[in-house]
Order: sequence, then structure tokens, then C-alpha cells
Amino acid sequence: MAALTEGEVLTMLRETGALLEGHFLLSSGLHSARYIQCARLLQYPELAARVGEALAERARFLGPMGAVVGPALGGILVAHEVARALGVRAMFTERENNVMTLRRGFELQARERVLIAEDVITTGRSSLEVAEVVHAQGARVVGSVSIVDRRAEEGSLPWPVISLVKLHIENHAPEACPLCRQGLPLVKPGSRAQP
Repeated sequence: MAALTEGEVLTMLRETGALLEGHFLLSSGLHSARYIQCARLLQYPELAARVGEALAERARFLGPMGAVVGPALGGILVAHEVARALGVRAMFTERENNVMTLRRGFELQARERVLIAEDVITTGRSSLEVAEVVHAQGARVVGSVSIVDRRAEEGSLPWPVISLVKLHIENHAPEACPLCRQGLPLVKPGSRAQP
């Protein structure tokens, strides 16, 4: 299968309704006029497989790895599809009492090389929380993959980050949000409880 270009991935996001416009409350607590809901793209198994294969192909330069781990909910399908393409185990972390943890019998081996997978990286906070879980198991993070990287700061994660699309979407602190001043209704589309 041919590699996906950034333009092709953007088309997939638009055609599946995954690129939303409005006034959104992000999991970071910030506000934004655009939101990427990758679940709308990932609901189509053939598209999920294509993005997983494309991310896996781009991640191969990181060397062999034993597992791909994604944070629930957004990272579950991405981790699964990337792991399938790499021929390794897929697992996910989830919050228990608001702390990221590995449950359901998932275990990593000491010194195992792990790739973190997300649908969208906005601040890198979820990836860092997953990395804490990985390190607590004695394994090591070799990099992160995501369908969309919308980080404002490139150096916000201490390992290589591979994405299919890099988007700059402006975020606003609630007290300085122009969308709030316009009186636009605020929508919370994500899965994480607000801080």
C-alpha cells in the first residue's frame, strides 16, 4: 500500500467529518475554534488500517519494539492498528482514580522498547503520563506516533514524535478566549475529565 501524504490524510479527516469548527473545551482546559475528532475517521476500519500502516512505516527507523501503548480512549485504535502493522502487541492505559495506569492484565517486560500511539497530540500530557506507566514497568519509550500533531512546542516530548499531519490550531486560555467574548456556546468533545 502506498504511503499517505499529509494532503491525503487531511482529505480523509475532512471527508469523515473529523475536522470540526466551533468553540471547543480541550482536555487541557484551553479553548479552540477547531477540534479534531479522529474517532470519526477511525470508525472506518479500512481508513484505520491505512493510517496505522502509514504510522508504522514511518516509525520503523526507531528500530525493533515489543509493544505499542496508547492512552484510552483516543489512542486505543491507533495503538492497535500500528501494532498490527508492526507485528507486535497492542495495549492501552486508562485512568483509575484520575491516574494513568496499565490494567486488564497488560504487562511490559523490563527494558522492552515501547512506542506510544495517540490519535491527536495537543500538549503531550497524555503521552508523558503513558511514559510514566511504561517506565514504572521497567520498559522504555522509543517514540510517539499520532495521526495529528498539533503541539505548539516541538520539544514538549523528550523522544521522537512521528505524525501524519502537523496542524497549528490556536488555543486560548478561558479568560482570554475571543470565542467566549463572542458568546459562542462551548462544547466539550473529548473523553478526559477537565482539570
